[in-house]
Amino acid sequence: MTVARAGGRPPKKEAVRADGIDRRARLLAVAAELFATQGYAGTTVRDIADKSGILPGSIYHHFSSKEDMLDVILRDFLSPLYEGFSEIERQGDDPREALSKLIRVSFAWIVEAPHAVAVYQSESDNLIGQEAFEYVADYSLKIEQIWLRVLTAGQTSGVFRPDLDIKVSYLFIRDSIWSSVRWYRPGGQLTSESVAEEFLALAFHGLL
Repeated sequence: MTVARAGGRPPKKEAVRADGIDRRARLLAVAAELFATQGYAGTTVRDIADKSGILPGSIYHHFSSKEDMLDVILRDFLSPLYEGFSEIERQGDDPREALSKLIRVSFAWIVEAPHAVAVYQSESDNLIGQEAFEYVADYSLKIEQIWLRVLTAGQTSGVFRPDLDIKVSYLFIRDSIWSSVRWYRPGGQLTSESVAEEFLALAFHGLL
């Protein structure tokens, strides 16, 4: 996983090093894919090792456990995601532009780190109450508060409709965006920008 650049967008993926030295990053990528496609509980260390082409014991040169790998995947996703959203809020744009940026950055993450997004979506509820993963709920709450402040500012300034429940609006927007990781296929005809623009057109103008 990588850290977001200024503006909150995740950096473009770098080519895999031909010499294969970056074994740790490769293991994380494989683990994220397997956790996303067959679930964390349904994935074993042997599964990760087999798909990576190494012996299971070799994984422990890089990670202490499967849980350690999940921890790194989630931290490397949530930390830059939150920082990117925070930066957008700090820029002080008008609420409509700020919301547009939040939405565009979200779709950019779905393209650049679809497996991490899927893991976060599928495993967050399962991690509630686990001390080692308390930060997941903390990040989720802090991210939610950023979106709610932007939406509230838009409603207060008259940009957004005053009759809408801001929390419900946020939940609709959040779930609509992140659930698209299930059907969006990076590398196809639709770019993250085009999907984001389609979403923004629907959010701001509706079907009629």
